[in-house]
Amino acid sequence: MAQKLAFTASSAPSAVEACDALIRAYGQADEAEADVIVALGGDGFMLQTLHRTEGLPAPVYGMNRGTVGFLMNEFADDDLPERLAAAEEAVINPLRMTATTVTGEVRKALAINEVSLLRQGPQASKLRILVDGKPRMEELVCDGALVATPAGSTAYNYSAHGPILPIGADVLALTAMAAFRPRRWRGALLPKTARVTFEVLGGDKRPVMAEADARSVRNVVRVDVESAPEISHRLLFDPGHGLEERLIREQFA
Repeated sequence: MAQKLAFTASSAPSAVEACDALIRAYGQADEAEADVIVALGGDGFMLQTLHRTEGLPAPVYGMNRGTVGFLMNEFADDDLPERLAAAEEAVINPLRMTATTVTGEVRKALAINEVSLLRQGPQASKLRILVDGKPRMEELVCDGALVATPAGSTAYNYSAHGPILPIGADVLALTAMAAFRPRRWRGALLPKTARVTFEVLGGDKRPVMAEADARSVRNVVRVDVESAPEISHRLLFDPGHGLEERLIREQFA
């Protein structure tokens, strides 16, 4: 029996054109009833698709119609059923962010790649870091800090000189951005079960914002970050081009 495929595309003209061609070739199923959801675009669109379809049973197979396409497969408009039948699955868990603002408002969001704290103004942020409720760093002066999953370790985390994590590793990367004090602090590797708390020091003069996969909360005073193992995202990759291989290859680029 032929697989039921649901196609979705970013607004990029190349993605829309490819999506229309694939729908003509293979038909269009409802996402809730599909065997596979095929996303056409870049990594940003893949993250949007994973968040949007988080409660659906179908895995997501991405084809790159964007720029980097780390989470995507190469685009081709032929032999798609054969590629899907041979695809390898990777299962990833997101992070849960709980951010408290200066007004006492509590905002929650999920992040597949990372949760980051960033200074809002010209002055460096000052952060106090706790792990599982235990103070680990009384004051980190920096442009920001983030907690990244293995799947997100090659994104913002890597640009901030954080480590690339194997996709099966049960660890999270805690990375500072432009750390001023301690000047040489390069971050930490934490168990996946760890709960990381950032407390903003002097936020009235040094305001800080938090982001979970580009969803922002401004003027935070506290941000809690922990893995959400009860939520799983299933991604499909062509054989030999899965996340494990990409993470290794990226380290030798």
